[in-house]
Amino acid sequence: METVDLLLIHGAVVTMDAAGRIFLDGAVAVRGNEIVAVGSSEDLTARFTAGETLDCQGCAIIPGLINAHAHVPMSLLRGLVADQQLDVWLFGYMFPVESRFVDPEFVFTGTQLSCAEMIRGGTTTFVDMYYFEEEVARAADLAGMRAICGQTVMRLPTPDAASFDEGLERARAFIEQWHGHERIIPTIAPHAPYTCTDTIYREAAALCRRYGVPLVTHLSETEREVEESRREREVTPIRYAKRVGAFDGKCIAAHCVHATEDDIRLLKEGHVGVVPCPSSNLKLASGIAPLRRFIEASLRVGLGTDGPASNDDQDMFTEIHLAALLPKGVSGDPTAVPAHDALALATSSGARAIHLDHLIGSLEPGKRADIAVVALGRLHSAPRYHYAPDALYSHLVYGARSADVRDVLVDGRFLLRNQQLLTIDEDDVLRRAQAIANRIDVFLAAREDNLLDKILAIGGVQQSEIFEVQAKALIDPQTAERVIQALHESDITITKASERTQYDTYFLWDDEERGRIRIREDHRTDPGARVEPKYTITLMAPAQRGEYRMAVLFGRARYTALADRTLRFYREYFQPDRIVEIEKRRRRWRIQYRDADFAVNLDTLIGHARPGPYLEIKSRTWSRKDAEHKVELIGELLRRFGVSEDALIKQEYVEFETAVVER
Repeated sequence: METVDLLLIHGAVVTMDAAGRIFLDGAVAVRGNEIVAVGSSEDLTARFTAGETLDCQGCAIIPGLINAHAHVPMSLLRGLVADQQLDVWLFGYMFPVESRFVDPEFVFTGTQLSCAEMIRGGTTTFVDMYYFEEEVARAADLAGMRAICGQTVMRLPTPDAASFDEGLERARAFIEQWHGHERIIPTIAPHAPYTCTDTIYREAAALCRRYGVPLVTHLSETEREVEESRREREVTPIRYAKRVGAFDGKCIAAHCVHATEDDIRLLKEGHVGVVPCPSSNLKLASGIAPLRRFIEASLRVGLGTDGPASNDDQDMFTEIHLAALLPKGVSGDPTAVPAHDALALATSSGARAIHLDHLIGSLEPGKRADIAVVALGRLHSAPRYHYAPDALYSHLVYGARSADVRDVLVDGRFLLRNQQLLTIDEDDVLRRAQAIANRIDVFLAAREDNLLDKILAIGGVQQSEIFEVQAKALIDPQTAERVIQALHESDITITKASERTQYDTYFLWDDEERGRIRIREDHRTDPGARVEPKYTITLMAPAQRGEYRMAVLFGRARYTALADRTLRFYREYFQPDRIVEIEKRRRRWRIQYRDADFAVNLDTLIGHARPGPYLEIKSRTWSRKDAEHKVELIGELLRRFGVSEDALIKQEYVEFETAVVER
């Protein structure tokens, strides 16, 4: 007889293999981290002598469940906010709280809390996307779980990177640090097309191809996201991802709720793992993914919980249950996504979606011993019928609960035994989690004065590039003419010219950390321009200045929306401590110089003690590296325009001594 380390016997073994084999009195033999045999208890007990035998009478033995999309540290934000639109939820609550509180301790503690929850629910593998991903990897490793850990990169500042250049470098270092680990796969996760740039996706895809790891991203989560992508890029988010190389290697795409038929074809051709998150998609009103169509098209489909801040749990049994029910409800067809197919989404099909089906997802010899033992016959799942073996799928999908999980193994090692966690101190994690939540609670209680929350409530907010490089000079009329002449030189390309009158009203607060708000009324005065004025409202966060000899670099968040209310309304709504009003006549040229975009403005301030003219050269970008390069180019332009360093002014117009209206 052969010797194995562990023999699980007398359980209903649901293999989820290609043949769909079920052994009602079944057994699984494990040696080291691998499954060496699956069959009847009678057969395996006759063939093997085990170092340990586990009686699974009255239980189902199933492959460990796969949570194919999550943000596991966000368990610490569970219950933070609900019943909001996705953009308000994300930009008004998640991003501000994360920017203030997310640090390595937050990420490690949140991941431990999530790992404990997932293990108790039979999940053995998860795919994550968050910040300080090395802490997610460390916590998952200590918990004994299998994980694909995606270091998030965005064009916006994140808790662990001030710019996307830094984010890309952080991801590269993380992958190199953890590459080759037996259970942890480190990778990069460009957040989504609406928060990233072409450069981010292309560099992320190249990094993934280099190390053979899957790129993780969000695609087509909401109808609004798809509409904006078509308007701004003329393609859907999924086609855009294809265009920027996201599908050139392995890819895991979360949500895909609003995938078109063309998108489905692209996803299939690219062998992309598609991961709807039913609970989260419902709670955020993102929609219901076409799961039945995905399965019919033979896509690699899995299921995810998404983050606990939008779910609010990481219970894969709930996701399986919804995956079976929702397609029936929307189609009127009770045969849509039968129980077997729903369970496959979190096991065999889910393993294909995350490109690990050669290792996990089914109970077969040669695969890793990632196993969950689920108690049957509880009050909510009794009685059982045995006349049809396939009835066990229905029992697990429609009747079983995460609380029914008795034992969990990963790589043949027990993480949960008799419902006792073995690798995580549950009481200690709960204590540390609540301590962090208490600090966030204090912050949230004071959020009534938060300007971003207030401007988001208005709707339609867009975030601008975070780095602005600017040079301003007080010049004479002769220099102004020289500027105009120089703009027409052969190596400067004018892409657009305009004339306008702008009325800017600034709302200022004594506490400068609150930022400032600008309401702009913009009248075009050049021939053929629009007749109607344009009104915008912009929130500018406090700036981090970097002063150079010929320019100033501002790093700050900017949020802009259309202003469709009266100035009186905004004044009463925001209640500023001071108001500054600026009126200016502006001639603007948008130019390209050495493949960089700049705005060149000649301004005259109306009613000001020093009306000008003023020369202003500015450009915005998501990249600090790009901004610093543009500082050098601005210096070149100033020299060509004949502007001396003595003429430069290191202030913005709102900082000038201007007429101030007290509230």
